[in-house]
Amino acid sequence: MIKDIDFRVSPKQASDMQYLHTLFAKTADVSVEDLHAIRIIRRSIDARQRNIIINLKLRGYINEDQTEPEFDEIVYPNVADSKHQAIVVGAGPAGLFAALKLIEEGIRPIIVERGKNVRDRKKDTAILNRTHVVDPESNYCFGEGGAGAYSDGKLYTRSKKRGNVNKILNVFCQYGANTEILIDAHPHIGTDKLPGIIERMREQIIESGGEVYFQTKMTRLIIEGDEVRGIETNTGQTFMGQVILATGHSARDVYYMLHDQKVKIEAKGLAVGFRIEHRAELIDQIQYHSPEGRGKYLPAAEYSFVVQAGSRGVYSFCMCPGGVIVPAASGPEQLVVNGMSASVRGSSWSNSGLVVEVHPEDFPEYAKFGDLAMLKFQEDLEKRAWIEGGQTQVAPAQRVYDFINNRKSATLPKTSYQPGVVSSPMHEWMPRFVTVRIQEGLQKVGKQSKGYLTNEAMLLGVESRTSSPIRVLRDSETMQHVVLKGLYPCGEGAGYAGGIVSAGMDGERCAEAVAKSLKTV
Repeated sequence: MIKDIDFRVSPKQASDMQYLHTLFAKTADVSVEDLHAIRIIRRSIDARQRNIIINLKLRGYINEDQTEPEFDEIVYPNVADSKHQAIVVGAGPAGLFAALKLIEEGIRPIIVERGKNVRDRKKDTAILNRTHVVDPESNYCFGEGGAGAYSDGKLYTRSKKRGNVNKILNVFCQYGANTEILIDAHPHIGTDKLPGIIERMREQIIESGGEVYFQTKMTRLIIEGDEVRGIETNTGQTFMGQVILATGHSARDVYYMLHDQKVKIEAKGLAVGFRIEHRAELIDQIQYHSPEGRGKYLPAAEYSFVVQAGSRGVYSFCMCPGGVIVPAASGPEQLVVNGMSASVRGSSWSNSGLVVEVHPEDFPEYAKFGDLAMLKFQEDLEKRAWIEGGQTQVAPAQRVYDFINNRKSATLPKTSYQPGVVSSPMHEWMPRFVTVRIQEGLQKVGKQSKGYLTNEAMLLGVESRTSSPIRVLRDSETMQHVVLKGLYPCGEGAGYAGGIVSAGMDGERCAEAVAKSLKTV
């Protein structure tokens, strides 16, 4: 017999499988001997009270052996000789999962990626940290794995109605992710583990008959009438087939290309602000209600908040416990910061985006740019940060209290941000619409979480790549562009996802739509 039982235990008890075995047997009223095995199938931390509780769902195997696989494996067919092919532009999570789903559907995928493979990308990001020189084709945003490969690797999503979350997680496990991502309420792979997983996914695509082209940038859509027939590239190669556009939220040249080719797009809201960085020990103390912090049995503490300020949401974004802040510019004269953390989350710092919602109507001075309004706003903000940082990748920064009180910081605390920081009166040059709301939001969060509002914490600017400033319009049923057949706007770059898992699910949905379209031909 197989039986599932929910438990609430201490962190120490949760780490002791022998104790859990005995506890399960007692609760199920069976002997320890008859309980052949137990397995954790769900785990979460309840840190709302002083005594931290671990919620566990345990599966017990009573008088039978555990034979269930750790994850569901997919057998991918060989599609080398398929009569159908489709083009996937971009090898981020949306593109990779789209390609794998196309293979499941019997369609040969051709991936075109402007950047380098995931290993070579790492060399370029290391150079960026040291020399402050941004390679516009290989950086924290561009290249195999997309922005998620070297950002954080969090797999939590609220977009459960958009696809099969477990399917995405199981595929990651199939290619090397720790199966604990199937258990944890907030799963995380880590930037140290994700590159190897991405490599194995690409190897699967090639082994199954797909094609992958690196350092190959789409320069133009091939449009005939109201239909996209393929793409042109910077290498002179032309690829024909229906096109899944999974180029990510930082590929601004793609937005300009779409605009020039009269492809229907629209400006959309996003969120902008800063990275806020605390000592990890302080966040542990706050979240776990203990001066000892996390102790031996708890991970680096996470936090999440949303408060209202000036009728807009101010919220944490992409929180990285035990992580580091990285330079996320993707071109010249840009300064953008993002966060990432390794699988162990062992850094001395914890950071998070601290952002406020902004919409096109908030900045009427950009209305003249039409559909490109928020893209232009984003560009100007990042350029100003670059200027304030000294026209390098040194980030403008300010102590939290100093920011709230509208004063430039005389000194700055230590930081995980490798290119370095320089004191800047960010309250003066950031848009007032943004600063006053974040100032109010910080004060509200400080009242909710005692200790969070401290001058030992620091703001680094700017966090501006929370989502795409453009939406590439598509039909909700066919997943194709509202005007152009054969074009499937996909993932974060098209405005339909907001993280690794949601992008992966959107990639699968677009691939399914391609398959449905081709089967009717």
